[in-house]
Amino acid sequence: MTGLVVLGSTGSVGLSTLDVVRRNAGRFRVAALTARSNHRLLLDQCREFQPQLAALADPSHLAAFEAGLRAAGLSTRAVAGAAALEQAAALDGAEFVMAAIVGAAGLLPTLAAAHAGKRVLLANKESAVMAGPLLTGAVRDHGATLIPIDSEHNAVFQCLGADGEKTIGDVQRILLTASGGPFLDRDPATLDQVTPAQACAHPNWDMGRKISVDSATMMNKGLEVIEACCLFDVPVDRIEVVIHPQSVVHSLVQFRDGSTLAQLGNPDMRTPIAHALGWPQRLDSGVEALDLLAVGRLDFGAPDLVRFPCLRLALEAARSGGAAPIVLNAANEAAVQAFLAAEVPFTAISGIIEDVLAQSSVQSSDDLEQILSVDHEARRTATETIGKFRF
Repeated sequence: MTGLVVLGSTGSVGLSTLDVVRRNAGRFRVAALTARSNHRLLLDQCREFQPQLAALADPSHLAAFEAGLRAAGLSTRAVAGAAALEQAAALDGAEFVMAAIVGAAGLLPTLAAAHAGKRVLLANKESAVMAGPLLTGAVRDHGATLIPIDSEHNAVFQCLGADGEKTIGDVQRILLTASGGPFLDRDPATLDQVTPAQACAHPNWDMGRKISVDSATMMNKGLEVIEACCLFDVPVDRIEVVIHPQSVVHSLVQFRDGSTLAQLGNPDMRTPIAHALGWPQRLDSGVEALDLLAVGRLDFGAPDLVRFPCLRLALEAARSGGAAPIVLNAANEAAVQAFLAAEVPFTAISGIIEDVLAQSSVQSSDDLEQILSVDHEARRTATETIGKFRF
């Protein structure tokens, strides 16, 4: 059986990953699981999958978690802290690592998996946004394999086929589809009244709260543009965002001969997860086959950058390059956290990000220490800026 580490096993992608594992009994051995603080769900997962290692990012829950393991008679070794996540990512005997930690917190464990030569199943887009060259360089230098899990990037990966590196030069344009989120048709004048519950109610996808808000602002799509530049080595002017409310076409690739290939499927993260776990073979995902007759129609349109200023800011950061994507990501994480805590209105998210970007003077970030320093400084600036936007 193939050893698998699931970083972020209690989040939405982690839960979907373990569901695919269940459906392919005898194919995978869960070697390690990690969570930020949900030690109760992590304990339930340990009871079912009996990993050799389980890690909590938040050490304050370690004692309670260890007591639960003892009471259950499990031999799983428990560790905690940021370094414990890296330890799990590089665990000997585990060939695959699902990198599903949300946000900048996933950067160091994802890099650790790449340095250990794993098959890295990348659901943590922030690693590519913050440190794309470092990540792809580590994959290349240490014999790792990188397969994207975001449905859009996994779709591009599938469209490029087994000889993706050979055909990328023939790519004229990559089209990343976006549902438009829950506020695609809402009057922009009312967006300042949006509640966290409304922002997290995505019409098509079942995602965690932070990513759901990013989808509502379309920052998620902006981050995905930056990620696509890194993963597929294409400039930002060859990537286009297309609004597709049905979330059935996950991305398209246009080639110079006039051909356009698309990957379609029901909006369920288990499809790209199963693809990455089984690649180059196919596994049972548990997702129903797409019924185009039931879907009935496929609509496409251009995004409104006035309605979605976060997408505009992300595209500008992608064109600027250097440290701009790091600052963008850090400011967004801080702003979304403040919105979810009901400290600022929904419309303040873009304003906070724009202010932090304007205050940043760092032009480049070439090594990990500098990347982390830029991230830290941007978060500090964001914390100060949030005060201007509070209710």
